[in-house]
Amino acid sequence: MTPAESKMREWRHRPTVYVREVLQASPDAWQDEVLEAIAAGVQAHAVMRAALKASKGPGKSTLLAWLLWWFLTTRLHPKIPCTSVTGDNLSDGLWAEAAKWQQNSLLLKATFEWSAQRICAKQHRETWFASARTWPKGADASAQADTLAGVHADNVMFLIDEAGGIPDAVVATAEAGLANVDKEAGREAILVIAGNPTQTSGPLYRACTRERALWYVKEISGDPDDPKRAPRVSIDWSRAQIQKYGRDNPWVLVNVFGQFPPGQSNALLGVEDVGQAALRTLLEAQYVDEVKVLGVDVARFGDDRSVLFPRQGRVAMRPQVLRNVDTQQLAGQVCNFIDKWKPDATFIDDGGVGGGVVDRCKHLHYPVIPVNSASRPISPRNLNRRAEMWWHMAEWVKAGGCIPDDPELISELTAPTYSYSPTDSKLKLESKADMKKRGLVSPDKADALALTFAAPVAKRIQRPQGQVGTAHEFDPFREEKR
Repeated sequence: MTPAESKMREWRHRPTVYVREVLQASPDAWQDEVLEAIAAGVQAHAVMRAALKASKGPGKSTLLAWLLWWFLTTRLHPKIPCTSVTGDNLSDGLWAEAAKWQQNSLLLKATFEWSAQRICAKQHRETWFASARTWPKGADASAQADTLAGVHADNVMFLIDEAGGIPDAVVATAEAGLANVDKEAGREAILVIAGNPTQTSGPLYRACTRERALWYVKEISGDPDDPKRAPRVSIDWSRAQIQKYGRDNPWVLVNVFGQFPPGQSNALLGVEDVGQAALRTLLEAQYVDEVKVLGVDVARFGDDRSVLFPRQGRVAMRPQVLRNVDTQQLAGQVCNFIDKWKPDATFIDDGGVGGGVVDRCKHLHYPVIPVNSASRPISPRNLNRRAEMWWHMAEWVKAGGCIPDDPELISELTAPTYSYSPTDSKLKLESKADMKKRGLVSPDKADALALTFAAPVAKRIQRPQGQVGTAHEFDPFREEKR
């Protein structure tokens, strides 16, 4: 064995040495621990799953970049798909870290070529690479799953950053990519997910809780009183957050301690509230005489969805979701829905392009009611109408409301956080734009349901009692589908 071969063998089995010698880096104690655990796991089993549950700022994206270069250097013809909650997050985080550490190594600069979408071996561009992968904004579960699909190689590593908000379909596809592992044949696979524990659902939560036996889990804390804390997290910042909000505050639990909150952090609705609402059912006879309300959330941009959400009293039916329709087409769909279902009130989001839908419906003599989510609320305790509608919707859910068993809706209802404005302590709901900055999708379905609580509605249409059935099964176009 030549000295070069001997050194490569050492690097392969000891990534802590590789990081120091090739990348000229000095890992923190927790980073050394993770590097050693991943190397030992893949050596023993040929497949390794690692979940990193972290506070803000400990250096997890840096660690992922080190793993990327280690695997890329020490395996033959590896493939390393990398993703994050958004394309911007991936390019500004993990991918930028990978570029930075390449500049520390003459070996890596001479051997590999970095671009905005791909890092490849200069002599084997098609078969030896790491790739930056994202999904289109507003993509459905199928399109999200395709993000990491189609990876076939003897040596595969999946790196998923900001996994606290990553869709289930993405990690499920990565899991499927582990199926080709064969220790005797020398085929290896590693799956690493890392993120802040912002949600009490999703892949990171499951890996750290009920699926923990399948994963190596590392909890990384910025707790100023923990001797094993991540030293890159400012101890002064951590103490200031604890002093300001308290140790039990959900925001502090997530961002300082790296712990899951009791429920979704600062959310109006917790996972248990929404989960119970999805399991409830009522017979039609129990709600047939209650008020019918239709909420219409209008897409502001091409990546969002327009949603028509019907609710009758205590029961929310399945929504109709529309993509890539203009205001005239959407108005036609709304009028058709009204003709078939005959709601007592129809509330349409009047912000942005929604005004065009309202105007067209009124021109066709349909009695729709415009609602500007940013306008003054009815109750002075809320900052605007959107916060007020969500507050009433949350009360309805907790008081026995029934919602469809729709994973997207359930996720959206628990996603936006709330706060209180510092000047007058009014309830403020997180905006769609701010949610997208956190890598979350626009809560179009939840906003449409919230619109059904825009104002009290008196029943104006007397309806004969229909056939008794089960809640949530309403389809306004079922006759056309036969």
